[in-house]
Amino acid sequence: MPEAASQAARAEWMSVLAKADAGALAAAFDALGLAPEFDWLRRPEIGAVMVQGRAGGTGAPFNLGEMTVTRCALKLADGRVGHAYVPGRDREKARIAALCDALMQGAEADAVATAVLEPMRRAADDRRARLARKAAATRVDFFTMVRGEDK
Repeated sequence: MPEAASQAARAEWMSVLAKADAGALAAAFDALGLAPEFDWLRRPEIGAVMVQGRAGGTGAPFNLGEMTVTRCALKLADGRVGHAYVPGRDREKARIAALCDALMQGAEADAVATAVLEPMRRAADDRRARLARKAAATRVDFFTMVRGEDK
Protein backbone atom coordinates (compact mmCIF):
# COMPACT_ATOMS: atom_id res chain seq x y z
CA MET A 1 0.00 0.00 0.00
CA PRO A 2 1.41 3.44 -0.86
CA GLU A 3 2.58 5.54 2.09
CA ALA A 4 -0.14 8.20 1.59
CA ALA A 5 -2.84 5.52 1.46
CA SER A 6 -1.56 3.81 4.61
CA GLN A 7 -1.43 7.16 6.42
CA ALA A 8 -5.01 7.91 5.36
CA ALA A 9 -6.16 4.47 6.50
CA ARG A 10 -4.40 4.89 9.86
CA ALA A 11 -5.87 8.36 10.34
CA GLU A 12 -9.34 6.91 9.64
CA TRP A 13 -9.07 4.05 12.16
CA MET A 14 -7.57 6.35 14.79
CA SER A 15 -10.53 8.69 14.25
CA VAL A 16 -12.98 5.82 14.72
CA LEU A 17 -11.21 4.78 17.94
CA ALA A 18 -11.11 8.32 19.31
CA LYS A 19 -14.83 8.91 18.67
CA ALA A 20 -16.00 5.51 19.93
CA ASP A 21 -17.97 5.12 23.13
CA ALA A 22 -15.49 4.09 25.85
CA GLY A 23 -17.62 1.25 27.22
CA ALA A 24 -18.37 -0.20 23.80
CA LEU A 25 -14.72 0.05 22.79
CA ALA A 26 -13.57 -1.72 25.97
CA ALA A 27 -16.18 -4.48 25.54
CA ALA A 28 -15.26 -5.05 21.88
CA PHE A 29 -11.54 -5.14 22.65
CA ASP A 30 -12.03 -7.52 25.59
CA ALA A 31 -14.15 -9.82 23.41
CA LEU A 32 -11.30 -9.94 20.90
CA GLY A 33 -9.25 -11.78 23.51
CA LEU A 34 -5.88 -10.22 22.73
CA ALA A 35 -3.69 -9.05 25.60
CA PRO A 36 -0.35 -8.19 24.01
CA GLU A 37 2.66 -7.34 26.12
CA PHE A 38 3.77 -3.73 25.75
CA ASP A 39 5.96 -1.04 27.25
CA TRP A 40 4.84 2.53 27.70
CA LEU A 41 6.60 5.12 25.58
CA ARG A 42 4.30 7.78 27.04
CA ARG A 43 1.89 6.83 29.80
CA PRO A 44 -1.65 8.19 29.40
CA GLU A 45 -1.62 11.86 30.28
CA ILE A 46 -4.37 14.43 30.30
CA GLY A 47 -3.97 17.81 28.68
CA ALA A 48 -5.78 20.34 26.55
CA VAL A 49 -5.74 21.32 22.90
CA MET A 50 -7.00 24.49 21.25
CA VAL A 51 -10.01 23.86 19.03
CA GLN A 52 -10.39 26.08 15.98
CA GLY A 53 -13.58 26.95 14.15
CA ARG A 54 -14.32 28.67 10.85
CA ALA A 55 -17.05 31.22 10.30
CA GLY A 56 -19.56 29.63 7.95
CA GLY A 57 -17.36 26.55 7.69
CA THR A 58 -15.09 28.18 5.09
CA GLY A 59 -14.11 31.55 6.57
CA ALA A 60 -11.01 32.56 8.45
CA PRO A 61 -10.13 30.28 11.36
CA PHE A 62 -10.66 31.47 14.92
CA ASN A 63 -9.86 29.92 18.30
CA LEU A 64 -13.08 28.44 19.62
CA GLY A 65 -11.73 27.22 22.95
CA GLU A 66 -9.85 24.43 24.66
CA MET A 67 -10.76 20.76 24.75
CA THR A 68 -9.49 18.14 27.20
CA VAL A 69 -7.71 15.18 25.63
CA THR A 70 -5.84 12.11 26.84
CA ARG A 71 -2.83 10.89 24.89
CA CYS A 72 -0.44 7.97 25.15
CA ALA A 73 2.04 5.91 23.17
CA LEU A 74 3.12 2.31 23.62
CA LYS A 75 5.41 -0.22 22.01
CA LEU A 76 4.49 -3.88 21.57
CA ALA A 77 7.05 -6.61 22.25
CA ASP A 78 7.59 -7.01 18.47
CA GLY A 79 8.42 -3.30 18.04
CA ARG A 80 5.14 -1.95 16.64
CA VAL A 81 4.20 1.43 18.11
CA GLY A 82 0.65 2.57 18.85
CA HIS A 83 -0.50 6.10 19.58
CA ALA A 84 -3.80 7.50 20.81
CA TYR A 85 -5.36 10.91 21.31
CA VAL A 86 -8.90 10.64 22.69
CA PRO A 87 -11.27 13.36 23.83
CA GLY A 88 -11.86 13.69 27.54
CA ARG A 89 -10.07 12.32 30.57
CA ASP A 90 -10.21 8.56 29.92
CA ARG A 91 -6.83 6.88 30.38
CA GLU A 92 -8.23 3.37 29.79
CA LYS A 93 -9.84 4.36 26.48
CA ALA A 94 -6.52 5.89 25.39
CA ARG A 95 -4.68 2.64 26.30
CA ILE A 96 -7.13 0.50 24.33
CA ALA A 97 -7.03 2.88 21.34
CA ALA A 98 -3.21 2.79 21.32
CA LEU A 99 -3.22 -1.02 21.52
CA CYS A 100 -5.66 -1.20 18.60
CA ASP A 101 -3.49 1.22 16.62
CA ALA A 102 -0.43 -0.95 17.16
CA LEU A 103 -2.28 -4.19 16.41
CA MET A 104 -3.72 -2.74 13.19
CA GLN A 105 -0.16 -2.49 11.87
CA GLY A 106 0.41 -6.25 11.89
CA ALA A 107 -1.08 -9.69 11.37
CA GLU A 108 -3.94 -8.99 13.80
CA ALA A 109 -5.28 -6.16 11.63
CA ASP A 110 -8.17 -8.13 10.12
CA ALA A 111 -9.30 -9.45 13.50
CA VAL A 112 -9.14 -5.99 15.11
CA ALA A 113 -10.93 -4.39 12.14
CA THR A 114 -13.73 -6.98 12.27
CA ALA A 115 -14.17 -7.21 16.06
CA VAL A 116 -13.47 -3.62 17.10
CA LEU A 117 -13.44 -1.08 14.28
CA GLU A 118 -16.49 -2.25 12.31
CA PRO A 119 -18.85 -2.23 15.32
CA MET A 120 -17.55 1.25 16.27
CA ARG A 121 -18.12 2.48 12.69
CA ARG A 122 -21.66 1.07 12.67
CA ALA A 123 -22.42 2.72 16.01
CA ALA A 124 -21.13 6.06 14.68
CA ASP A 125 -23.25 5.69 11.52
CA ASP A 126 -26.32 4.89 13.65
CA ARG A 127 -25.63 7.93 15.84
CA ARG A 128 -25.32 10.19 12.76
CA ALA A 129 -28.54 8.79 11.25
CA ARG A 130 -30.42 9.28 14.54
CA LEU A 131 -29.24 12.91 14.75
CA ALA A 132 -30.18 13.49 11.10
CA ARG A 133 -33.70 12.11 11.72
CA LYS A 134 -34.05 14.30 14.80
CA ALA A 135 -32.95 17.39 12.85
CA ALA A 136 -35.23 16.51 9.92
CA ALA A 137 -38.21 16.38 12.27
CA THR A 138 -37.72 20.08 13.03
CA ARG A 139 -37.29 21.14 9.41
CA VAL A 140 -39.61 23.83 8.12
CA ASP A 141 -40.31 24.12 4.39
CA PHE A 142 -40.93 27.67 3.29
CA PHE A 143 -42.68 28.46 0.04
CA THR A 144 -43.90 31.57 -1.72
CA MET A 145 -47.50 31.91 -2.72
CA VAL A 146 -48.25 33.87 -5.84
CA ARG A 147 -50.97 36.42 -5.31
CA GLY A 148 -53.26 37.58 -8.05
CA GLU A 149 -51.92 41.16 -8.21
CA ASP A 150 -48.29 39.94 -8.57
CA LYS A 151 -48.92 38.57 -12.06
